[in-house]
Amino acid sequence: MPKGIFILSPHAFELIYGEKLHAEIASRVELVAGLQTKESIAENPGLLADVDVIFSGWGAPVMGEAFLAAAPKLRAVFYGAGSIKAMTPDAFWARNITVTSAYAMNAVPVSEFTLASILLSLKRYWFHALETKRHGAYQKEPGIKPAGAYGSKVGLISYGMIARLVRERLKPFDLEVLVYDPFLKPAQAAEANVKLVSLEKIFAECDVVSLHTPWLKETENMIRAEHFDKMKPGATFINTARGAIVNEGGLIEVFTRRTDLTALLDVTWPEPPVKGSPLYSLPNVVLTPHIAGSQENECRRMGQLMIDEYDLWSKGEVMKWAISKEKAAILA
Repeated sequence: MPKGIFILSPHAFELIYGEKLHAEIASRVELVAGLQTKESIAENPGLLADVDVIFSGWGAPVMGEAFLAAAPKLRAVFYGAGSIKAMTPDAFWARNITVTSAYAMNAVPVSEFTLASILLSLKRYWFHALETKRHGAYQKEPGIKPAGAYGSKVGLISYGMIARLVRERLKPFDLEVLVYDPFLKPAQAAEANVKLVSLEKIFAECDVVSLHTPWLKETENMIRAEHFDKMKPGATFINTARGAIVNEGGLIEVFTRRTDLTALLDVTWPEPPVKGSPLYSLPNVVLTPHIAGSQENECRRMGQLMIDEYDLWSKGEVMKWAISKEKAAILA
């Protein structure tokens, strides 16, 4: 039986694994110690000496040279959360350790959150709810009517895991879905029944624009003032990706002028916005505290996936969500 250890924050452990999933893993793996945090394992690295597998999640340690030197037998890491970038420096990849992540399961609630936001946005829900609350009475909006969920256009920026799930969830609705993704081939777009267009056209034509681009050095400040300025009257911009992809100053400048537009921002940069940021006070900006991803019970879906991945790995089969160094470079 392989030897293993849990290393993550206690709060993350309870969310992702809990007593039930911990027991299932303990029936498959000989656990060499109780729950460890990145701080406790740094103080007692000898616990890693015989470890074959690590189960982790939020609060994972950086698995650099010193960490790996203490874990000479480490063969696989099961990360029950999303991005693995922070914990996998070059030294990790040099060891050829297998790593898998629950990013696909974390994509599920994000896509559900996005679907709900899109449908409400097509009804101009946010404008009417906020204005009614602000004025204490229903407000008429001359010249702009809700687009509705029939014959409208929804734009998805980048067509990765989350955007594909959003597209699947939009299929029951009579909407045209436009996609900007320089890596998506025309044949793939046709198969998904989406229209492949330029970034500028997404903003110019869509009633709702939803951002799903990973945060890379190349994508920082990718969405700028000139894009927002192209938006249709009454359109909505949704960001559940990362705040750094959007030029915040440009967004604030345009949304201050264009009071007909609405921005739904579940992420910002920095996060949360700095004290006194106009994002808090602009009447057409809705802020939520990065809640689109897995919350509470939804997190157990990620823990279960790590068990499923472990079962494949232990049988010498290919894991469904294993991540290579090259793949990690382009994931969020």
